Amino acid sequence: MSLPYLPDTFLNHMAEIMPDSLSMDGFIQACKAPLRKSIRVNTLKISVQDFCQRMKQQNWRLTPVPWCSEGFWLERPQQQEHMAPLGSTPEHLAGLFYIQEASSMLPPQALIGNALPERVLDMAAAPGSKTTQLSALMHNNGLLVANELAASRIKSLAAVLQRLGVRNTAISHFDGKVFGDWLPQTFDAVLLDAPCGGEGTIRKDPDALKNWSQASIDSISALQEQLIDSAFRALKPGGCLVYSTCTLNQQENQSVCQYLLDRYADSVEVEALDKLFPGAEKAVTEQGYLHIWPQLFNSEGFFVARFRKTRDLGLQLPAPRKAQLPFSPASKKQQQQLNDYLTGQFGCRLPEESRLFIKEQDYWLFPQQTENLLGQFRFQRVGLKIASRHKSGFRLSHDAAMALGMNFTRQCLALSTDQLRQYYQGRDLTADTKPPQGELLLTWQNTPVGLAKGLGLKIKNTLPRELVRDNLPDWSADGQPHNLYPEPME
Repeated sequence: MSLPYLPDTFLNHMAEIMPDSLSMDGFIQACKAPLRKSIRVNTLKISVQDFCQRMKQQNWRLTPVPWCSEGFWLERPQQQEHMAPLGSTPEHLAGLFYIQEASSMLPPQALIGNALPERVLDMAAAPGSKTTQLSALMHNNGLLVANELAASRIKSLAAVLQRLGVRNTAISHFDGKVFGDWLPQTFDAVLLDAPCGGEGTIRKDPDALKNWSQASIDSISALQEQLIDSAFRALKPGGCLVYSTCTLNQQENQSVCQYLLDRYADSVEVEALDKLFPGAEKAVTEQGYLHIWPQLFNSEGFFVARFRKTRDLGLQLPAPRKAQLPFSPASKKQQQQLNDYLTGQFGCRLPEESRLFIKEQDYWLFPQQTENLLGQFRFQRVGLKIASRHKSGFRLSHDAAMALGMNFTRQCLALSTDQLRQYYQGRDLTADTKPPQGELLLTWQNTPVGLAKGLGLKIKNTLPRELVRDNLPDWSADGQPHNLYPEPME
């Protein structure tokens, strides 16, 4: 790994704001050290305890991240590192964990805590690390609006939500500055992980500061002020706003927070984060924010602030923007027909906290909290596609298999690790004994991985083409498919 580019002007600026308890030598040394790999267990699919027990068998060394009970710094045996990138392991492909820098796990923890808000806005959602963490903290309940300005990142965001089995989201594609005007006082909690100068990411990206300048800080901080203003106006009275960046300068952090405090002086209060996790007091500022210097916890640099809206701003919802919705609510008869199919085929029913909508022949499950927003706001994608209706009946979607398959009790077929690899490569499989016929949920070590169709001894692969991985590495060290990934005992 090449050493990071650290311009003198940047270092001089850091020296001016570095706390007396820390040293510039320690800062520079930390910036030049490799960034530790970290992951977050996806508790929508597996418990932390079960995941740790499983990975212990593969000699993964997991060191807990102090501020996130699902987060771990990871060390793998060198043999595994050379054999398969972390993102190509079967556990990752099956959605059991997300590769996420440890510091970035802080904002969702600060936002949700022990509360369970019904409506949450993630104002800058891609690539999906914090969105999926928020969904897990919400137990896939309520509504999580995942907004992303960059059109090129929407598809990959949706793919991440699918892989991790998230079903309580609605994806939108707008400039975050519109939410305060379009959906004022709507959300119980808002996360603004703001676009920033990225000064804290130099351990991951050695060239992060190639274009560093005061002019760029001035420009981005002006945008951040507009975004935090919009985020606060979109927040309900009594609601919680978390503002975070992966940068270190005070202009993009403390000054943006002060802008909010000055603008809404009688309507906002800071909630100190010194008790967020054991050791947080080492990073807390005099205002109660967390300023994570990279040498403090051997992580990326980060900033997190939490605010509470104390008063109604008297904002009114604008007149609904009239748009012809392509979805219509399902009738009781249609909902019963789909439930009968799910019960008869897979032993599963629709979640009660969701609402069923239909678009042509496709059946979609919307978060319950979405209903009165549909006429006011245009979403790119809402909820979860459950199934399509055909002449012969219903056909389950891959999304539904990934999000609901943990509850299936029928038509389930367990794959070996070797079979799983073939499945992800898009190949049909052959069974030694006749499997259940028709639609099948395929599982690997009790985790849903996708759908197939039983045709005699043949298992026809129905994995969506965009998910096929032709170039998967061999998951064994010596050519024996089950060496590193032993099958569970019967």
